[in-house]
Amino acid sequence: MLRQIIPFLMTAPALAYAGITLYCARSFFAKAPPTPDFTPPVSILKPVKGVDGDSFENFASFCRQDYPQFQIVFAAASAADPVIAVIEEVMAAYPGVDITLVVDGSIHGANYKVCNLMHAHARAKYPLLIVCDSDIRVAESYLREVCAPFADPEVGLVTSLYRSSGVHGVGCAIEALGFCCEMVPNVMTALKLEGLSFALGASMALRQSALERIGGFPVLVDYLADDYQLGNMIHRAGYRLELSPFFVESVMRGGETVSEVLLRQLRWGRTMRVSRPGGYFASGITLPFPGALLALAVSGFSREGMAAAALLYLVRGAVAVSYSRAYVKDRLLPRWLWLLPLRDALSFGVWALSLLGNRVLWRGHLYRLSKGGKIEEIGA
Repeated sequence: MLRQIIPFLMTAPALAYAGITLYCARSFFAKAPPTPDFTPPVSILKPVKGVDGDSFENFASFCRQDYPQFQIVFAAASAADPVIAVIEEVMAAYPGVDITLVVDGSIHGANYKVCNLMHAHARAKYPLLIVCDSDIRVAESYLREVCAPFADPEVGLVTSLYRSSGVHGVGCAIEALGFCCEMVPNVMTALKLEGLSFALGASMALRQSALERIGGFPVLVDYLADDYQLGNMIHRAGYRLELSPFFVESVMRGGETVSEVLLRQLRWGRTMRVSRPGGYFASGITLPFPGALLALAVSGFSREGMAAAALLYLVRGAVAVSYSRAYVKDRLLPRWLWLLPLRDALSFGVWALSLLGNRVLWRGHLYRLSKGGKIEEIGA
């Protein structure tokens, strides 16, 4: 009897976690969102480098906001950057929008994105700031949605979940499934169990006063996970962080290979390992692929082991489809459901490799990660 039960015990942590994430999502999305009638003036800061997938439409989506007063500040490090031509095209297409382009190659630390952010911030006019990655596209109601929580003076930062609905090829699908089936469930669970103490870099709205209290953007310039650190520092400064129930769209480049996606995932994994070592190590227990593998291995690939693995992936698939259809609404599943076991296997491999090394490659630069998440450039 014990030999028959052991395979199911191997899958129990992943099964339990799947159920917990679904409960947490239902609890979060059942809450009524803030009424979007608080509309203070906003400065949108856009650090840019290179051209992303459909950069013009990504940038233009911020110009089409249904919002009374805002400015957009783009910051690039080089006048030769091809993204500048796209920004100039956007400025010409939307002459009524307050858009500023800053070109400054000054280096203040190892994180060049934060260097650009510092240059953009110097031109910000308003007490509410928004920082968004260059590959993000938003709906016309975006500013109203993320600014509404600031009606409460205790809120220091509002961050947004993100998804990828436009998928081109297996490589993109593998990464997009990570948002839907891993990132969003993990954030839902962390939010329910411990509260929000970090930010997601796709979209961060924050008060100027909160930023000033932590020392401004210069305190982030030697960290790789500047988004995580920004949220965590503002949280520790005594402000409340809010998670917006409205998604922004991460627009992927077409034609990316699986290896390119995995290298980026490895960078994220190692970054989270040094930022939250205990939580990141513990997250391996809830990964479904090693649970299924252990069930098969300890049972000698018996019927019980196969039944345990099959049950795990029936539940895993059902939860993933629920997230995709009901909450994330990315239209990925069930079309790409056949990729889920492969995605899980690769995720386990990335998790394991993340525990071993301290080097990351980011936009052609090689860095060494140190304890706490700081970085030192060691080559290109």
